[in-house]
Amino acid sequence: MEKILITGATGNIGYQVIRYLYEQNSQNRIVAGVRNIDKGKASLVHFGQLEFREFDLENPATFDSALEEVDRVFLLRPPHIAGIKKYFRPFIAKLKEKGIHEVVFLSVQGAERSRVIPHNKIERLITEFNLDYIFLRPSYFMQNLTTTLIEEIQKNRKIILPAGKARFNWIDADNIGEAAALLLDQFEAYKNQAYDLTGYENEDFYTVTDWINQTVGTKIRYESVNPIRFYRIKRKEGLPKGKILVMLMLHFLPRFQKEPQISGFYEQLTGKKPTPLKEFIKREGDAFTKLI
Repeated sequence: MEKILITGATGNIGYQVIRYLYEQNSQNRIVAGVRNIDKGKASLVHFGQLEFREFDLENPATFDSALEEVDRVFLLRPPHIAGIKKYFRPFIAKLKEKGIHEVVFLSVQGAERSRVIPHNKIERLITEFNLDYIFLRPSYFMQNLTTTLIEEIQKNRKIILPAGKARFNWIDADNIGEAAALLLDQFEAYKNQAYDLTGYENEDFYTVTDWINQTVGTKIRYESVNPIRFYRIKRKEGLPKGKILVMLMLHFLPRFQKEPQISGFYEQLTGKKPTPLKEFIKREGDAFTKLI
């Protein structure tokens, strides 16, 4: 029996990882790493026997206690953190110092091909410290529609991005959580490999916006803008510079890259097909119809 620390435990992915670890009756002990333990307990109240520890990647003082007697770590990058050397290097060094050698890192599809994106830098740090790893590289999250982009959809009935007609591969966070949970439980069988995790659909934002309108009866419009205008719009909205730059990399660079390769890894791992995008849109329909 191993003790596994789940970072970002109350976020979209972390919550799903814990959910699936419980659903698959994991024999490992699960530790939820959260910035606020009281809020974490309220968010994860449905999971019994869950241990909580304060963990904040931006506060190294939390590292020692969060990692006490931990054997394996599920690591992800909080969206607002772009300073990899400042925040991730001290944490990964602490893993090495405490003898924790097993990490499942939630990376991103194509990370190995672009040294400028944060996920590539984190992958290289993990290998630099000679840790055993699994790099799970999902494609574009369907949940970006209901998190990062939802305020603009609900307020202005728009999706504004510098993505042009670039086609993205779409994956459900539920599928990511399930795959990550299985890999955490079966670490030895998959270690020291990287796995692309994708859905079976490559679609651009024009098509996806049409699907939303057709499925839930909205009148949302996708507007593609150049990177400079996008940066100015998001700075005016108050987004941190680091987060805007990450959004630019995720949405602008694909215009100059090959269409995403579709992987069958999720189906191989789980025996199930990944969530179709239209099914996700239907499931989350209330979010798209809400106005603020």
